[in-house]
Amino acid sequence: MDLDTLLGLLVREKGADLHLCAGEPPVMRVQRAIRRTRLPELSAAQVSGMLKQVAGPDRWRRFEAELELDFAYALPGVGRFRVNIYMEHDHPAACLHHIPSNVQTIDELGLPPVLKQIAMLPRGVVLVTGPTGSGKSTTLAALIDHINKRRPVHIVTIEDPIEFLHRPDMASITQREIAVDTHSFADALRHVMRQNPDVVLVGEMRDLETVQLAITAGETGHLVFSTLHTLDAAQTIDRMVDVFEPERQEQVRAQLAITLQAVISQELFPRADGAGLVGVFEVMIATAGIRNLIRERKTHQIYTLIQGGGDIGMQTFDQHLVQLVEEGVVDVEEAVARARRPDDFRNRVMPLLNEKRRLEMGIE
Repeated sequence: MDLDTLLGLLVREKGADLHLCAGEPPVMRVQRAIRRTRLPELSAAQVSGMLKQVAGPDRWRRFEAELELDFAYALPGVGRFRVNIYMEHDHPAACLHHIPSNVQTIDELGLPPVLKQIAMLPRGVVLVTGPTGSGKSTTLAALIDHINKRRPVHIVTIEDPIEFLHRPDMASITQREIAVDTHSFADALRHVMRQNPDVVLVGEMRDLETVQLAITAGETGHLVFSTLHTLDAAQTIDRMVDVFEPERQEQVRAQLAITLQAVISQELFPRADGAGLVGVFEVMIATAGIRNLIRERKTHQIYTLIQGGGDIGMQTFDQHLVQLVEEGVVDVEEAVARARRPDDFRNRVMPLLNEKRRLEMGIE
């Protein structure tokens, strides 16, 4: 049993993640469910041997010093994988996430069509948010691909690690990896202006300095994409402001009111027919009204403006979820359980929920 064989099995099973841990058989995540393979349990020596081989001597020394390691691994003919190695009960363990070989387009992924307009913006900050494993990197890759095929610009990405590889088309693309090409997101952002970029992708806003530098880049005429682990637009704005000291927060709100262009929040749901996953999206576009709410510390009112902004491509998470339930794409009970405003959502889909329960009980 070797790692390349296990990764090949993961891809054949259409799995998203491979988990390796001493004392357990290899475990896969397929359509969000954890599945144990029927392979033998792995020893600590087997796990260490597999991971040392893919990490290489330099990375392994860094792992031994820091006890955490992230990098990308390419397996010819199979695909690319984001690798996270960590310690568990004093032994190395790992999670390897499959990255699709080809960058899918906005249309192929079924993303909201307004993202095509957002990708063509000349400047400002665009945030893609959601929990871990919600497809944020895939959405960002589609946005960068859209720009690459249509705009003669210089795109600089700063990632940890580099996941999707972009081949320059109409754009020129520079992809930089943390711990390989630069020490940190903040270090890379401090120097990115000297690299003559038009578009900057920051893999994740992890600290105050990165947030401040990204906002500044948006202010100075660049289009900046990044991610946060937040659930909706209002929470995203509040999180960005809250990382700053209280005495700076009014200034940051004023900056965001000017530079923020859009927030796309997303989660993945299982399809009702069992054929994979589907994305559910909230889209906020920074209209004049929303900019005023940001400036005036009234982000709790943003939801109402998103609800009424369908004519320009805005939608709340629950609005999109209702649409997918009505189309039969998402199971109504799954949707009720994960809606952002469960009581309101239940009232909107109650006829569908009652119909499903009647059918399950055999009532005509």
